[in-house]
Amino acid sequence: MKIYPVILSGGSGTRLWPLSRSALPKQLLPLVGANTMLQETVLRVNEWSEVMPPLIVCGNDHRFMVAEQLRQIGVTPTAILLEPEGRNTAPAVGVAAAYLQGIAPDAVMLVLPADHVIADGASFEQAVRIATQAAAQGSLVTFGIVPTGPETGYGYIRRGKVAADSDRAFKVDRFVEKPDLETARQFVDSGEYSWNSGIFVFTAAAYLEELRRLRPEIAACCEKAIAEAYKDMTFCRLHELSYAGCPSDSIDYAVMEHTDHAVVVLADIGWSDVGSWSALAAVQDADENGNVIRGDVYAEDVSGSLIRAESRFVAVLGLDDVVVVETKDAVLITHKDQVQRVKNVVEHLKGSERSEHLNHSRVYRPWGCYESIDGGDRFQVKRITVNPGQKLSLQMHHHRAEHWVVVTGTARITNGDVEKLLTENESIYIPIGVTHRLENPGMVPLHLIEVQSGAYLGEDDIVRFDDVYKRA
Repeated sequence: MKIYPVILSGGSGTRLWPLSRSALPKQLLPLVGANTMLQETVLRVNEWSEVMPPLIVCGNDHRFMVAEQLRQIGVTPTAILLEPEGRNTAPAVGVAAAYLQGIAPDAVMLVLPADHVIADGASFEQAVRIATQAAAQGSLVTFGIVPTGPETGYGYIRRGKVAADSDRAFKVDRFVEKPDLETARQFVDSGEYSWNSGIFVFTAAAYLEELRRLRPEIAACCEKAIAEAYKDMTFCRLHELSYAGCPSDSIDYAVMEHTDHAVVVLADIGWSDVGSWSALAAVQDADENGNVIRGDVYAEDVSGSLIRAESRFVAVLGLDDVVVVETKDAVLITHKDQVQRVKNVVEHLKGSERSEHLNHSRVYRPWGCYESIDGGDRFQVKRITVNPGQKLSLQMHHHRAEHWVVVTGTARITNGDVEKLLTENESIYIPIGVTHRLENPGMVPLHLIEVQSGAYLGEDDIVRFDDVYKRA
């Protein structure tokens, strides 16, 4: 049986603010190593026998970053399914199952969140093999993580009778919501409970059958969203109205807690959902003082802390058990036992109509990226990078003019009726209302400085006439 990794790459990861933001969530960041969490998730299973190229489910806004990150590690996916809006995990898995039914009716799905850490890959592969055997018999398998302590941030699974020819596969007796500390201690002491990992194995046919039985309205929306899906470049766009009208529910609530076919496979695999800054610190190597440090940091008389500097020198003195995270436009400082309150900061930013929860100062686009480096009344300065062979849309602005200065590389400029090449130290002026386009025809990245001037400098002052990326 062929195993298809189905990787769920939705969500905004706000508990890891200010590093994780809506436009660049934690699964697309290199939080633990050199690769992003999405890349690590793909590479973790990529070389296993009988494993097919991954099927990715992600939001429309992240599609180009997901595709680029897969390209960077040399992986061509089975498909990238684009959700017009997030509807939680039951529909996300439902559309993946419906898609696979059309290309591989006997497909086994290995459903993986894109933002988890699994330290012991060999043990994980062994657990997946056990789960696949149970799935071949019609079971819907979840993985129960062997608990290391009374954690209140996870749901729990109580196991029942042995379910297969393995002492690690059991019928699910019940699922339990996140408990209080005393209840969590009782669960761990009993030896009957494991953490709910959010990782699953089942056949596409078995999941759809249970989804149709238990939540027929979700199943109908998913199957219609796939039946009327259409190709957009290398992406598969789900039918917008069908999917947007789908009830939002998790796979646990919609299916796993109600099916008679739920099986849990015990997994001692070095797992973490990296759901907070303290959880991220726990999965990284610490120095002799128990500190996890990344970036240009000076720490004196500091212990048990996570300190991360992204753009500047950071000094921390005489503190224990703190989290300090610096980015170009925001700094977080908190005690480790208060990290769950980070969500309050994000809610404050939303309520104040600010943008620090949405974007970093560096904003990624399918053609490259731009970064705001200065601004004031009626002006803004950006650093723009255009990747080789890429081009911005043919566009115009109603309220701003632009000056472009090439720093390195070669730029092909469309400025009204004029097209010309600019190289290092050359510049051009784009008046208000003039149609223009920027391209990189070369083999190396194009870097330039853009100076905007005008009465309004918002990103929504763009009228696109032609766009190779088919953006609105």
